[in-house]
Amino acid sequence: MKPLENKVCVITGANQGLGKGMARRFAQSGAQLALCARNVLKLETFASELRSSGTEVFAKPVDVAVEDQVDEFFDHVRAEWGRVDVLVNNAGAFDGGRIDTVSLEAWNNVIGACLTGAFLCTRRAFEMMREQGGGRILNIGSISAQRPRENSAPYTAAKFGVWGLTQATALDGRPYGITCSCLHPGNVLVERRQSSGLTSDTEPMMSIETLAEVAHTMVTLPPEVNMLEAIVLPSQQLYLGRG
Repeated sequence: MKPLENKVCVITGANQGLGKGMARRFAQSGAQLALCARNVLKLETFASELRSSGTEVFAKPVDVAVEDQVDEFFDHVRAEWGRVDVLVNNAGAFDGGRIDTVSLEAWNNVIGACLTGAFLCTRRAFEMMREQGGGRILNIGSISAQRPRENSAPYTAAKFGVWGLTQATALDGRPYGITCSCLHPGNVLVERRQSSGLTSDTEPMMSIETLAEVAHTMVTLPPEVNMLEAIVLPSQQLYLGRG
């Protein structure tokens, strides 16, 4: 039996980058996938690709910072499968600049996508997991939660918040068999980096597949075990002493 066979796995921000990579890896492991993202065309194209390979997929466009959209999505998941075994809070956004130049709109966009969205999705998944007797929540953080770079106040604050949310959720979930953990990636060669020209020639990068494999390991541990935090980065990337 595959590790995620008959498991309902929700992944946010699943139309590109790490979200897409995790969905592919979880599908290989037998998961039933509930996917959401803001870009409808990319999401439906990817969902069709997964279905063509035999994976059971429910996909719906969602802005995870909007409570009504999150609630509607999880209502559909409950109606479709009646449970959530794994939630991966991966959706996010990046914006920055020197602190005195950051607009409130930019701040709210990043906090909403990265932190408010993780809270809203966790709240609904937690409720279902508590009813069914357990589950796993994996939050995608960042090494920015521990070693900020300049000109990154919204993103850094959001990812610090995600790490705090992880610990609070793990504590609240302990009596109900719900584990919560956080994966902090370093540089990953996602589409955004490729289109901007930032490649392994300028900074060391990891592949999406490498991070997806780590995420898969974290969500398939025995139910009595939790990898609370994992920091995964290219061996040559600056972390201690990063600038």
